[in-house]
Amino acid sequence: MTSTEATDLGRALCIITGASRGFGQTVAREMSRLVKPGSVLVLTARSGDELRALQAELAESEAGRAGLVVKCVVADVGQMEGLEGIVRAAKEAFSEDIDHVILVNNAASLGDVSRYAKSFTDMAEVDSYLSLNVSSSLCLTASVVQAFPQRPGLRRTVINITSLCALQPFRSWVLYCTGKAAREMMFRVLAEEEPDLRVLSYSPGPLDTAMQMVARSKTADPNLRKSFSDMYAHGQLLTCEASCAKLMKLLLEDNYTSGAHIDIYDV
Repeated sequence: MTSTEATDLGRALCIITGASRGFGQTVAREMSRLVKPGSVLVLTARSGDELRALQAELAESEAGRAGLVVKCVVADVGQMEGLEGIVRAAKEAFSEDIDHVILVNNAASLGDVSRYAKSFTDMAEVDSYLSLNVSSSLCLTASVVQAFPQRPGLRRTVINITSLCALQPFRSWVLYCTGKAAREMMFRVLAEEEPDLRVLSYSPGPLDTAMQMVARSKTADPNLRKSFSDMYAHGQLLTCEASCAKLMKLLLEDNYTSGAHIDIYDV
């Protein structure tokens, strides 16, 4: 497909985790503009108030007035009942005229960056982090792939929001780096096993979000903390909107290698 062929993402069912704020919220807004009337957004996060505010905003938008359906699922993706609720809502929203199922695995946490690797002796603490950031992504993705099997006329796209931390070690970020690296390999395996799926790991770059604020205030490693503070002070952080525009460009052009890691600066 060439970049001139696609101007929209089809009549889509879009499932977006971590949609209440930051990058996930921006993805929801941008996708609402790029899907055809009759599409459905299933937005999920732990914060019900922020989700419902976004739902109301999208209902009043041009897309909402044109027939976009927005469903909210208040759920903790780190818990099985949360994942089951998301999949149930997606299946209820699906109709035969949907021609594109899109899953955006955006939900993630930074973990405790105020400590170094040698301090993580509590297995329950590490397991809790990996459950939210790794296990949940695999189980949700597997559930969605099963719920919407391959059939003629149905495109399926799975997006993993990743990071440079999946590829490079950052001192005092052992949980985050481990989680992102594990997720990336998980989606590379998925791309090998399911050749009809379009799988993309997108690295949105250093975003001006609440997570970045924690990074520059809590990071134990002084050099890394200073580099984040300097980026903020010099206006080098990216807006969610600018980064999301690059992700939408990739999805519309649809010529990436399935399973690839693509950084914003490569688009």
